[in-house]
Amino acid sequence: MVKNEGHKLQRVVVCEPNREYFSVANLKEHNIGQVADRTKALAEHRKLQGLLKASGSQVVKIKELSGHPNSVFVRDTSLVTPKGYIQLRMGLRTRRGEEAWAAAALDSLKVPCAGKIEAPGSVEGGDVILAGKAAFIGRSERTNSSGASQLSRLLARMDYEVRTIILPPTHLHLGGAMSMVSSDTVLCYQGMFPKDFFRGIATIEIHENESSSANVIALGDKTVIVEKRNALAAQSLRLAGFTVRTLGLSEFLKGRGGPTCLILPVDRS
Repeated sequence: MVKNEGHKLQRVVVCEPNREYFSVANLKEHNIGQVADRTKALAEHRKLQGLLKASGSQVVKIKELSGHPNSVFVRDTSLVTPKGYIQLRMGLRTRRGEEAWAAAALDSLKVPCAGKIEAPGSVEGGDVILAGKAAFIGRSERTNSSGASQLSRLLARMDYEVRTIILPPTHLHLGGAMSMVSSDTVLCYQGMFPKDFFRGIATIEIHENESSSANVIALGDKTVIVEKRNALAAQSLRLAGFTVRTLGLSEFLKGRGGPTCLILPVDRS
């Protein structure tokens, strides 16, 4: 289970692209910027899997959902908590159906279900970050007020202090603006969050620009995975004493996703 996304990653679900991610008839409808190159995308994804395995994590692969090119971005479908998984509800209409698909995979892994977001609520996993005693929720075009309220109630029952922020329309998900990089440290954009938003948590701040992102994977033991073009984050993390594993994900950036979007953490300790 997962209480804090900065804890050591032990088990993770991924969806290796095979056909659906490369068969996009309407890019705008699926919010994909450009069709990816299959050979490059597979090589990038398998390198990601290799880094996860090398860190000691068990990698569970599931097949793409037919007709859903975004199913490769498996994080958005579910939130695994200390009490089990919460089945989310996609904010992007063309992603509806991925929630039950991911739930079936988690059921097969014997992860209990701890709740479900119901219509008209929507929550995508990229808008939720668990940080031990605190849980952060981003209100975005993908996560609406009803969904955020439902999720807040579920997390409050697990003794999380829920902290919510309304994201500017330029941000798809909260996970692009902040990531837990250890159990007590967050990487985040400077000046974007309220003064006390991260109370009790140390911050590593980076300036927001076209080439920077706070979207990084915490592996544990102060080791992180950073997309190789994200030089500002990599430099800031190294200066803070972190070990940085860089990885090219150009073919997933075309789908408007980053490193954390490609994994669904199931166990962290």
